[in-house]
Amino acid sequence: MGFITDHILKNPPVLLGLIAMIGLVIQRKSISEIIKGSMTAAFGMVILTAGVNMLVGTIAPINVAVQTQLGVKVAEGLSDVTFTAEYGGTVGLAMFLGLILHLLIARFTPIKTIFLTGHMLWWFPFVLVAGGVEAGMKGTMLIVVSAVLSAVYWSVMPWIMRKYVWDATGDDSFLIGHPTGILSLISGFVAKRVGNKEKSTEDLNVPESLSFFREISITGGLVMFLMNLVVGIIAPVLIPKGGNLVMFGIEAGLNFGAGLLIMLYGVRLLINQIIPAFQGIAEKVVPGAKPAFDVPILFNYRPNAVIIGFIVAMVTSTIMVIIVNSFDLFGILIVPLVITSFFECGGAAVIGEGQGGLRGAIIGTITASIVMVLLVGVSAVMFSTTIQNWILIFGGNDLSLWGMVGKLVGSLFGGF
Repeated sequence: MGFITDHILKNPPVLLGLIAMIGLVIQRKSISEIIKGSMTAAFGMVILTAGVNMLVGTIAPINVAVQTQLGVKVAEGLSDVTFTAEYGGTVGLAMFLGLILHLLIARFTPIKTIFLTGHMLWWFPFVLVAGGVEAGMKGTMLIVVSAVLSAVYWSVMPWIMRKYVWDATGDDSFLIGHPTGILSLISGFVAKRVGNKEKSTEDLNVPESLSFFREISITGGLVMFLMNLVVGIIAPVLIPKGGNLVMFGIEAGLNFGAGLLIMLYGVRLLINQIIPAFQGIAEKVVPGAKPAFDVPILFNYRPNAVIIGFIVAMVTSTIMVIIVNSFDLFGILIVPLVITSFFECGGAAVIGEGQGGLRGAIIGTITASIVMVLLVGVSAVMFSTTIQNWILIFGGNDLSLWGMVGKLVGSLFGGF
């Protein structure tokens, strides 16, 4: 079981390659097609992951610089590394049991989804175990409650989001399995009521001389260049010793743009291989089931919405961060959520666009960004003795929400 957990479930390329292979075998494809399909699916995931890592690698220094400038330090026992060192085995067992329950839900209930975002199969039990520890749970009860709640999330959230996702993509062959869930639902709900589908983010009238803005990689690179310049002026620690702010910004922008191109290429490879193969598994094992993928899958459909959402989320959430810190609303210092603003709010903007066009994407993302800051603040307070600083960087989304649910449910079983 340890081998499966460590080397397959936590290794997305291997997991997706195996799923593609099983699907193609079930469909009785030739050896050549099986090898080609499974390897290409794995390559797609490797490329997608490389692109995402480039994006995170570009964004992360901004987070660190702002934290350093504000004097925020990661305390012992409040990070993913220190918590995993003590509870990693518990998280692994909860993940394994949760996956079995998740497959049973897909097989025997009307909720037909299979969650395929590999790293999120780890992070949800991680936050749920942390919530249980905060609530006083331990031992078998901690594992069982975390596993059940993980399975419920993996099954229910992609299913609840499905119509929003299908509206945004025009494709009902897949779902989204990512912590953008609550923010996307809020964005879609608001956008449907205040938006206007007649004017899409993808139909923006850009003068011929500015047509390069239509390319998400170029627009994203320019946004990241400007963001690094602004943060570098406010927090000079962003720039390596002996470095130059402008050149650092240019390099960051180029890496960000290239990361987007790599990520989107991986997305296309993955979709082209995994969906046909997955249908073979669904027909035999879980009839009617649909795969739930990582949120970058959405970015390929409405790329302008992603960039607009990122900018809107950064501006809105930064204003909110300044407000809550000024009034000491949570009793701890909140820092700008750059990673969540790009991935989760980028997804929320795409969902908002699908419900209400350009206006829906903007207003939906503004609303989601306000909720994002409130979620990260409340959850960080609730995780004060376990993973607080980790939540401050990666929270403000379903990880915050579900971790809070885990603590509240765990409080019912505290001491067991």
